[in-house]
Amino acid sequence: MSNTSPPAAASGLSVNLLARPMVERLLADADALGLQVRRDDTGAHIVDAGIEARGSVAAGLQIGEICMGGLGHVNLRSGGSAEGWPTWLDVRSSQPVLACLGSQYAGWSLSATKEETGGKKFFSLGSGPARALAVKEKLFAELGYRDHAQCGVLVLEVDRAPPKIVIDKLLRDCGLAAEALTLILTPTTSLAGTTQVVARVLEVALHKAHELGFALGNIVDGAGTAPLPSPSADGVEAMGRTNDAILYGGRVHLTVRGDDDAARGLARALPSRNSRDHGRSFAEIFKEVEYDFYKIDGALFAPAEVWVSNVDSGNTWHGGAPDMALLQRLWLQEA
Repeated sequence: MSNTSPPAAASGLSVNLLARPMVERLLADADALGLQVRRDDTGAHIVDAGIEARGSVAAGLQIGEICMGGLGHVNLRSGGSAEGWPTWLDVRSSQPVLACLGSQYAGWSLSATKEETGGKKFFSLGSGPARALAVKEKLFAELGYRDHAQCGVLVLEVDRAPPKIVIDKLLRDCGLAAEALTLILTPTTSLAGTTQVVARVLEVALHKAHELGFALGNIVDGAGTAPLPSPSADGVEAMGRTNDAILYGGRVHLTVRGDDDAARGLARALPSRNSRDHGRSFAEIFKEVEYDFYKIDGALFAPAEVWVSNVDSGNTWHGGAPDMALLQRLWLQEA
């Protein structure tokens, strides 16, 4: 039996309200987490999780859960020698479509020219619950979801604070008073930034399933795991490591409804090994295409390994495989 309702329409959930207690805890624990918190000239909260602040993995775990709109769990665990890496992130959600695509996905393009900023041009992709207030992406029409909370939080993977013109746009598009907006800044070169990006392993699988045309309303549960690399001080290398963690080390289990052919096809088509670019580091590929994401084969943006279980039939299919040997060559130095 197939679920034909819009993926998120029946949820009645507010990702911003669900995330709000987590945001308040993050602000309250800022010192312990290595964060710096201030209010900008508008009155919005700005959380520095790795620019001037040291940040931490613990902060990244909390930010990962905030990004999922309070509908997911992100945990750290130790891996054994058989797993090929010492530290892993586990992610799970019983509302995976809303948590990952309706909240966590970095889909809101925010930019300002150097003329508008009075200095350097600014660009970032916004992720997290506030996306669902502004609904600037066509994805929200497909999800059948919009949040109407009077508070909002957005995560930006940037190495400097957004200019006032961008913050004004956020407030206007989200319909928020400044004091109700929290912006969390997480450069990928930081501990928190690396952690919250690797925590997207389940989201990457959901986005790939959407790109493949799988009915999002038929995805009812999800869990994933990926190795957590050390951040690099080089921006491209840092981004490469977080992508490689998912592309070559990410493992995801999706629970779906519907017919077996669709579930089997998803297990076969989803893994990253279906890409012509598979087998090389993301940083190498990115440099080769002259830093143009749109020149990279879209099939690459997927976890390495996937299981798909159909609760209607009880059957499970498996596709792909991790390549921990590649990750060790990229990440590990001889002692």
